[in-house]
Amino acid sequence: MAACLVYVTTGTFAEAQAIGRAMVKERLAACANIVPRIVPIFWWEGEVQEGEESLLLLKTTDRQVPALVEAVKARHSYDCPCVTVLPITGGNADFLGWIEAETAGGG
Repeated sequence: MAACLVYVTTGTFAEAQAIGRAMVKERLAACANIVPRIVPIFWWEGEVQEGEESLLLLKTTDRQVPALVEAVKARHSYDCPCVTVLPITGGNADFLGWIEAETAGGG
């Protein structure tokens, strides 16, 4: 099983916290980290927009990704939420094993 980092942006800190807590509680993610304030600049509805969001980083395994993505989308306030998956190609083997162990019973 391969570890993954799931990158999610949310409209508020509270939304990131609620989604992150749910993903960990359901064992779809081993850990959630929240960066409370990021400033996105993006195209939306034909013009450049700028706003304020929170960044939610979820650590999981490739096995849990499909269920996690659907669970995040179901709880998210955006019409088209940013939910992207980045493979983890290396790192602390003990930590990567912990991610696998903590998500083994999820989904």
